Amino acid sequence: MAQEKFTFQAEVSKLLDIVAHSLYSQKEIFLRELISNASDACDKLRYAALTKPKLIEGDGDFRITLSVDKKARTLTVSDNGAGMSHDELSEVLGTIALSGTQAFVEQMNAKAASGKKDSAKTGKAKKADKGDDMSLIGQFGVGFYSAFMVADTVDVVTRKAGEDKAWLWSSDGRGEFTIDDAERAARGTDVILHLTKTEEEYLEPLRIETIVKQHSDHIPIPIILKDGEDGDRTLNTASAIWTRPKKDISADQYKEFYNHVSHAFDEPWLTLHNSVEGVVSYTNLLFIPSNQPHDLFHPDRKAQVKLYVRRVFITDDCEGLMPPYLRFMRGIVDSEDLPLNISREMFQHNPQLGKIRSGLAKRILGELTKKAEKTPDEYAAFWENFGGVLKEGLYEEPENRERLLALARFRSTTQDGLTSLEEYVSRMKKGQEAIFYMSGDSIEAMTASPHLEGFKASGVEVLLMTDPVDDFWVPSVGDFDGTEFKSAARAGADLDKIKGSGKDKDEDEKATKAKDKAAGAIAPLLAQFKVALGDEVKDVCASERLTSSPVCLVTGEGDMDARLAKMLQQNRAAGGLGMVPQVLEVNPGHSLIKALNKRAKAGDGKDSLINDAAHLLLDQARIAEGEPVKDAQAFSRRLSAMMESGLKV
Repeated sequence: MAQEKFTFQAEVSKLLDIVAHSLYSQKEIFLRELISNASDACDKLRYAALTKPKLIEGDGDFRITLSVDKKARTLTVSDNGAGMSHDELSEVLGTIALSGTQAFVEQMNAKAASGKKDSAKTGKAKKADKGDDMSLIGQFGVGFYSAFMVADTVDVVTRKAGEDKAWLWSSDGRGEFTIDDAERAARGTDVILHLTKTEEEYLEPLRIETIVKQHSDHIPIPIILKDGEDGDRTLNTASAIWTRPKKDISADQYKEFYNHVSHAFDEPWLTLHNSVEGVVSYTNLLFIPSNQPHDLFHPDRKAQVKLYVRRVFITDDCEGLMPPYLRFMRGIVDSEDLPLNISREMFQHNPQLGKIRSGLAKRILGELTKKAEKTPDEYAAFWENFGGVLKEGLYEEPENRERLLALARFRSTTQDGLTSLEEYVSRMKKGQEAIFYMSGDSIEAMTASPHLEGFKASGVEVLLMTDPVDDFWVPSVGDFDGTEFKSAARAGADLDKIKGSGKDKDEDEKATKAKDKAAGAIAPLLAQFKVALGDEVKDVCASERLTSSPVCLVTGEGDMDARLAKMLQQNRAAGGLGMVPQVLEVNPGHSLIKALNKRAKAGDGKDSLINDAAHLLLDQARIAEGEPVKDAQAFSRRLSAMMESGLKV
């Protein structure tokens, strides 16, 4: 077969350019990544051999071998794992399949541009944060490409288990790679790094041994260094770290295992290492990352926890092992009771797996509760990263809803930092019967919203929610300890019932009567607005919430919240769902409304200026909601007509 030449996927080419032209504080990390990939290949074959034992016939002892050739200036990482076929070579080493890669590359390019700007302004190049770029690369599981940090050419010789044919993949990392016929005596993969002249330190056995002991000691497969001077020797402990007593494992060893299992470079925010014995026995070594993984909101919402059965790797994609709202967890679960040949179909129906899942969820939520109580500042950092995911459990898993509600944290209109629902309820005013909240795209936009004017004037706290999931879980949950949730952007806030905004009871009553009188006074204008706007709104009524804005749009009682309706409208699966008409609330105390009302009372009900004003104010309310004007030409015409009329306010 003639040599074939291929071009890297566009994202891979950009990624390789980043690798080649960025400065990393720990280039040695490439060896950890290659050893980790070799370990995964051995795990993959060990599992496949459970049903196809011939795949490992005659060579059942898995190992990873490191070989140095100083004369040729090569470092080779070999394994006797699953190996790759021709098509797998092209797919695995030529593309990045994970969705979101383009966003990653754009983020990296933005960082590079920022560094150039800083350099131009100060004359000094901006240094990358320690491990920052590599962290992003690792999150895509493409640590193989880190080899190009130290090598100008990389060759991969591989033979897939169960096949006779071997292949050679080769590239200099500059946009192209080739695949050719090769010879390999047995299954497995050799990754051959042709080191650059500046990286010859990785040809020294002592340097290699130090790296392996520091970064890969936890690998449960022997890592053997072939040293012509001192003979072959195993560099790592070669036992599963989760089987060791916790007292014998250092913080650094936990960190290195977390980095290995998650392909991340940050510190674990929380480590959970437990053994459970009973009806179902298992061990878990789980981690919560310090940084938000890049694929956290990937549509398939897959968990990233590896499943082992009696130290045999089964899968890193076990759908029933971890609830989707805990998909930020990384690590392993090793069961003593599940069958070794468990299939994907059995994942969904195995009762033992269901008990493991339930036990893991309760333990994780329990540890988070402890963190929230003992170190609230640290917990706030966790919540900023993963709160939007954790809240998915509020409607997905009712059995843990009470725990999740207690863990939930929110921004609010009256508090600095985050607050809990329990704390909010303790601050509720006399006569307040609901937990008021508002959902939107940003804290800044919601804080400036007309909807909150009356709440601010009355000193009533409103929770501010920016995660899209908030519009789903709040209606599903309904209340917290018997206190209902109520949107501040919905009609019927009943602010007049809440005491404390006036100096005393008499003043509160006087203020209520004054509002009722003002609302009745603008009845002629409201009637003409209703006729002018027709089906564009559900209703037009006087507002009790507005203090400085003339109008605002609110959701009618029983209708879908506007933000949720907008999301469903944008979703193709909604089948073209139209926006639900809203209620236009009008501020009786605003000078513009008073002037328009005076004109409405004096007219015959067919005033074109009142008609134009109604549509302009509706457009103004839409703009305040972040919505575009529906008819720009009509808006321009009406605005010009209003200005020409010379209406005195």
